[in-house]
Amino acid sequence: MKIPKIKHGLIIFMLICMLAGLMGCAGSAQPFDESASFEDLVSQAKGTTVTFYGWGGDDLRNKWLDTTVASILKEKYDISLKRVPMDIDQILTKLAGEIQAGKQEGSIDLIWINGENFFSAKENGFLYGPFTNKLPNFSKYIDETAPENQYDFGYPIEGYEAPYGKAQMVMINDSAVTPEMPKNTDELLAYVKKYPGKVTYPALPDFTGSAFVRCIICDIIGYEKFSTMPADKEAIRQIIQPAIDYLKELNPYLWNQGKTFPATKAQVDNMFADKELIMTMSYEPYEVANNIAKGIYPDTARAFQFDKGTVGNTNYIAIALNSPNKAGALVVINEILSAEIQLSQYENLKTLPVIDYNKLSVDQKKRFDAVNIGQGTIPQEELLSKRIPEIPANLIPIIEEIWLEEVPGK
Repeated sequence: MKIPKIKHGLIIFMLICMLAGLMGCAGSAQPFDESASFEDLVSQAKGTTVTFYGWGGDDLRNKWLDTTVASILKEKYDISLKRVPMDIDQILTKLAGEIQAGKQEGSIDLIWINGENFFSAKENGFLYGPFTNKLPNFSKYIDETAPENQYDFGYPIEGYEAPYGKAQMVMINDSAVTPEMPKNTDELLAYVKKYPGKVTYPALPDFTGSAFVRCIICDIIGYEKFSTMPADKEAIRQIIQPAIDYLKELNPYLWNQGKTFPATKAQVDNMFADKELIMTMSYEPYEVANNIAKGIYPDTARAFQFDKGTVGNTNYIAIALNSPNKAGALVVINEILSAEIQLSQYENLKTLPVIDYNKLSVDQKKRFDAVNIGQGTIPQEELLSKRIPEIPANLIPIIEEIWLEEVPGK
């Protein structure tokens, strides 16, 4: 599961943020009793509606939220969940505009968010928090010390968002067409040479294409150097140059000889499904199973990853600073962190759960262990054992710029 990143919308959002700061219009949120017990929050939230703004492009997730999650919330807490499908750049522009207008009670309660979008929203003071210390299920099921619960693409979370689902990059090919599953960049180079014109990846700044390039960088260079690196373009260029040179070495053997790249992951997927390509990729590790089930991929499709690992991230839920229903928002997030809903998400959406397996009861562990993750997938334990932290969000646009300058058509 991924969240599309801001590109054009980020500039608009930042301009609105600066304008709001200059005008002194950033109104405070609805008066809220910070000392209220969770039981008091549940009572206060009864009979209310919570709006959940997020990307609406996943029909399966939309149905799950509108039926399974909404039904549980209504039955247990008499809370109505109103899902509002909207791209993240539009959500943050709307949020900034409402705060700029001085609205202490806006229209947004929950936001599905991560990465540079979270960085921008938190830096500009448009999120409510910290709040995770108010959630019983956060302490009950979440490993608070895990890196993904402390940092979001390298940026400190500090309780301003709660985990929702995990994602991790995998590559996918068809065992009936090619027996090889490259385990590192050297084997990938040999692979594309053996099957010239049959491999490519989405052009950056496509989300998946960018993640694939970061996997290449991490396999060749490692990821440790990036954790404290300043956002200096020439310094970054110098560090990643071996990986850029490698990507240029791939070009002559790629689809269209690397002169151009498909614009989106969807195009690469379609080319793979049509057998024009022998490989595709996804930041959703169990997407291969879903696409086999839908008849999009053949039964012989399978996911694989590099031995050194692939980048993974967590997506989160944040609360708007001027949320009109903070009590309801907190109750909803707490329920999403429950073992019940995390199991349902794992079973129905094939999304990696965010809860700490070691904190589950024996019965809960059995239920999670019994989930059929589908054909062609990598078992969760193996997948997570090769999980590389994401490069900090403020460095990613710079890496994408360097790729655009140096790789296509080279």
